[in-house]
Amino acid sequence: MAVDVTMPKLGLTMEVGSVVRWLKNEGDRVEKGEIIVVVETEKVEYEVESPASGILKSIIAKPEIEYPVGELLAVIEEG
Repeated sequence: MAVDVTMPKLGLTMEVGSVVRWLKNEGDRVEKGEIIVVVETEKVEYEVESPASGILKSIIAKPEIEYPVGELLAVIEEG
């Protein structure tokens, strides 16, 4: 089953964030709770954990581009 990784809402007024860097590559195995991407909002960096264990199937979000809260960043194939 595919699990979406989305831009998290890190504060009451947060509307957008940007990817600083991916710590994993497409095709890499990831474990639930493992940090896979660093995002930034209002000059604060935040480490985003994988919501599931599996293979990082697709990275959609590119670094240094702003994405709205809830926007799809990547897809993990569970298993």
